[in-house]
Amino acid sequence: MIAITLLVSFAIRLTGDPAMTMFQGGGSMTEDDLNRIRQALGVDKPFLTQYFLYMQGLLTFDFGRSFAGGASVSGLISQALGPTLILAFLSIIVSIIVSIPLGIKAATSRGKWSDQAIRIFSLIGLSFPNFWLATMLVLLFAITLGWLPPSGMGTWKSYIMPAFTMGVILTATNVRLVRTTMLETLSSQYVMVARAKGLSERKVLYKHALRNCAIPLITYFGIQFGGLLGGIVVIERVFNWPGLGTLAFDAVGARDYPVLQGVITVLSLLIVAINLVVDIAYGLVDPRIRTE
Repeated sequence: MIAITLLVSFAIRLTGDPAMTMFQGGGSMTEDDLNRIRQALGVDKPFLTQYFLYMQGLLTFDFGRSFAGGASVSGLISQALGPTLILAFLSIIVSIIVSIPLGIKAATSRGKWSDQAIRIFSLIGLSFPNFWLATMLVLLFAITLGWLPPSGMGTWKSYIMPAFTMGVILTATNVRLVRTTMLETLSSQYVMVARAKGLSERKVLYKHALRNCAIPLITYFGIQFGGLLGGIVVIERVFNWPGLGTLAFDAVGARDYPVLQGVITVLSLLIVAINLVVDIAYGLVDPRIRTE
C-alpha cells in the first residue's frame, strides 16, 4: 500500500500546478495570489511532507478536501463506493450463475454440437468491446423499446443493463475457464471411482468434480472482481452511474488530485481485501488447506 500511494501521489503531481489549473483563463494572477492559493490547497509544502500528511490522514480515512468544490473526499467516496460495489457484485453473480452451468455442459459434451455452440458464444462475447455492447443495449432497450431507463441509478430496472453488459463480458471468459478446469477434473481418478460407485452424474459433477476444481475458479473470480473495480469507468460513464469510476473520471478532468488519489487508494484497499477473502475461501473449500 505504501508503494502504491507513493507512486500515485508522485504521478498525479506531474500533471501540473493545481493553482494554475484552477484559474487558467480566469484573468491575470500575481505570484503572491498563486502562492496563497497553493497554501490554501495544501500544495505549497514539499512532496514528502504532503505525502506523510496524506498517510497520517489515511489512518482515520481522512482523504482531505476536493480542490473543485471543497467537499470532503471521504464523503464523496462513501457516496460513490456503494453503487460501484453493487454493480460489480451483480456482474460477478450474473457471470457465475451463467458460466458455471455452461462450462460444465461444454466439458461433459466435449466435441458435440452443444460444446461447439457454447465455445462460439464465448468467442463472440470476447469480441464485443464493453462500451459498444453497452451502447447497443441502450439503443435497443431504452430508446427503441422503452423498457429500461437509459442511465442513472434509480429503480431496480436501472441495474439490469449495466450488470448485464459487464456480466456478458465476464461470462465469455469464465465459460472457457470452467470448461478447461472441468475437463482436467473429469479425467481424475476420484471422479472415475465416484462413477464406479453408482453415483448420479449430477452428484459426480456438482458435488465432487466442481468442488475439486473450485480453487482455480475462486482464484480467478477474485482477480476478476478486483480488475472489475479498476475497469468499471467506461460502463459507469455510458450509463451515467454514480460510482467510483465516474468520480475518478470527473476528477481527472478537473485535476482534482485529492479525489483521484483517494479513489485509487480505496480501490487498492478493496483489492487487498478481496485477496484476503479469497485466501479464506480456500480453507472453506479445501479442508487440507485449512489444516495446513
